[in-house]
Amino acid sequence: MNPSRLRQLFARTLRVTLAAPLVLTGCGIVDPVVTPPPTQQPPVEPVPEEGPGEDLTGYGTFECDQGRPAVRGLMPPTRPDVVQLRGETRVPGAPPPAEKSPVVSSEGTACKTAANPQTCQSTLEALQGQPGFHRKCEELCGSYFLATTLGDTVTAYSNLEGLKSFLGRIDTPQEAVLVAFGQGLDLWCDGKLSHGAVRPNPDGTYNVVGTAGSTCGPGTRLDQVLVAVTPTGEVSEIKRTLLQKGDPNCAVGRRPEGLHAAADVVCDSALGRYFAQAAHLEAASIQAFLRLHEELARHGADEDLRDAALASAMDEVMHTDVSTRLARRFGATPPPPRVETPVERGLFELALENVVEGCTRETYGALVAHYQALHARDEEVRGVMTRIAEDETRHAELSWAIDHWAHERLTDAERALLRDARRQAVETLREELAAPLDEALLTQAGMPPPEVAASLLDTLERELWA
Repeated sequence: MNPSRLRQLFARTLRVTLAAPLVLTGCGIVDPVVTPPPTQQPPVEPVPEEGPGEDLTGYGTFECDQGRPAVRGLMPPTRPDVVQLRGETRVPGAPPPAEKSPVVSSEGTACKTAANPQTCQSTLEALQGQPGFHRKCEELCGSYFLATTLGDTVTAYSNLEGLKSFLGRIDTPQEAVLVAFGQGLDLWCDGKLSHGAVRPNPDGTYNVVGTAGSTCGPGTRLDQVLVAVTPTGEVSEIKRTLLQKGDPNCAVGRRPEGLHAAADVVCDSALGRYFAQAAHLEAASIQAFLRLHEELARHGADEDLRDAALASAMDEVMHTDVSTRLARRFGATPPPPRVETPVERGLFELALENVVEGCTRETYGALVAHYQALHARDEEVRGVMTRIAEDETRHAELSWAIDHWAHERLTDAERALLRDARRQAVETLREELAAPLDEALLTQAGMPPPEVAASLLDTLERELWA
């Protein structure tokens, strides 16, 4: 499955659900040219009551890979053969994993000028356990570092000072963004300037807009943060504006094998019950993707697939957070997931789960998330689904990439069983979508009514699953 083909299919499918024309956008799927419903805010970011946000005139987006600043657009004083932004993820308190740290973004050709390319490549792959910059710990701990090769020299820039020494003078917007990110600023890559943007200034400095904080737990808050980055790489905060207050009662997809049925959610609101169930499944998906990452490694999958599975687990942490926040806003408490300890599976069992949960259910779910991002009348729901839709589309693309990789290693009989399983999964999904929905789910959450859901499913079945 070519990633662009899936996105193009989503765009064509969503066009028929809107009365006005759509245009493709660079980061998302579609942007509707419609008159906003009464509850929708105008395109300009609202000014928080606690103070004015940054005037975003003159600001622009920046290069991203996998939801993080990319290493393209850099002008270091010494240009290496390759520069990689590598990420490390681990359970809090656990030692670093034994395998290579996932590559988030890369520019150049590793070991291109090395006299001994094999030794150079082995040394590069062995880099792990670095202190890292932009360190964050939630359900999982994550950090980042730069890795470069030049000739036979392999170097890890494993803290903020190392990052700045590699970049030298900060003379491009992308370098300013990377330094601000290295210092701990969160930068969204969904094109929303209020959460991630950069602007060059006449004096050679750069303004970078990002966020800090979270929305889960007593006293939490999500702030818009404006920083200035000097040519020498010094980062200073200029202004901080409240974007959203956190939920004091907050506690911190793809269903893993062994997931127990969730307990009933006691709540009068259909929206509360819906988002509580969503949060339950998003939390379970964290475990599903972590297991997938381990199994892909055991079965010899390419590092790109393994890295994407690990990045997907990190996405699901955020999805759990925002879905829980919405559930509690509407008066519900998400039940925590209970998952049986998994047994080791063969490649066919992995591929079978992937074709049902990934290529079928998760692919349809990604399309529905885009539909909700276009149709939800509730502003917060619409914003949440816009971000989740992009992540879930990447997860669906990963599912199809795994499907392609696994098919080449399975027998004809096993491939036939996978096709039968997909057909059954589509029919099961069709039965589930026929149930009527509460009016609040159709309007405030933007869920497609049964007839529209059936139409979306028909399009995927005809053009993707046939």
